[in-house]
Amino acid sequence: MRANNKRFTIKNKWKAGFLALLILNGVILLLLLALVFWPVSNNAFPPKSTIDEQESSEFYIQTTKQNLNNLVNAYVEKLLEGSDHHYRILLEEDVHLMGELPVFSSTVPLSVRLEPIEQANGDLVLQQKSISVGLLELPNKKIMEYMDRFLPMPEWVTIDPDSQEIYVAVTDMDLEGNFDVAVQHMDLEANNITMKLVVPYETLGIQDVSMDAMQNLFE
Repeated sequence: MRANNKRFTIKNKWKAGFLALLILNGVILLLLLALVFWPVSNNAFPPKSTIDEQESSEFYIQTTKQNLNNLVNAYVEKLLEGSDHHYRILLEEDVHLMGELPVFSSTVPLSVRLEPIEQANGDLVLQQKSISVGLLELPNKKIMEYMDRFLPMPEWVTIDPDSQEIYVAVTDMDLEGNFDVAVQHMDLEANNITMKLVVPYETLGIQDVSMDAMQNLFE
């Protein structure tokens, strides 16, 4: 008799446990269904005025001075097409500008070494370290005045003889596709150069998607 009672008790406990597990699974299933099919409130999205709608994306490109040197001189060659003036840039431990300047009825070799200093706005200042024009002994300021007068430069490059600097407004470069370029970091000695490329969405034909349109997708 006691054995029968014991088996009956164990059987009841097993049934009770099974029913409890079944009920728990049912509750979990109902909660999941409720979360899936529960209507999304319009208030789930913040007001459109608080959304910072992005109009472009930024990409950081790390390169070497060899790659940048090839790019710069390709641009210079294109700039000097049809001109009688010649100069080129060599990126070493500093920026080395080599060319020729017209003096009287002939030309003399020009050599200028410049220290690149990146600016907070993404532009670049080339600070004069040393300068010479052949065997002529001229003040540095006078040589830079000749450079400003005779060497063709892009509109976004300014030679300042007074401060003996060359300001390279990289952010003012007019590139096809309306891309914007900025200097993020330039360490020629370590051969570490990082440029920032800003790609406007409109250039790729991508229009801003308003928050109202996103809300309609979930209504």
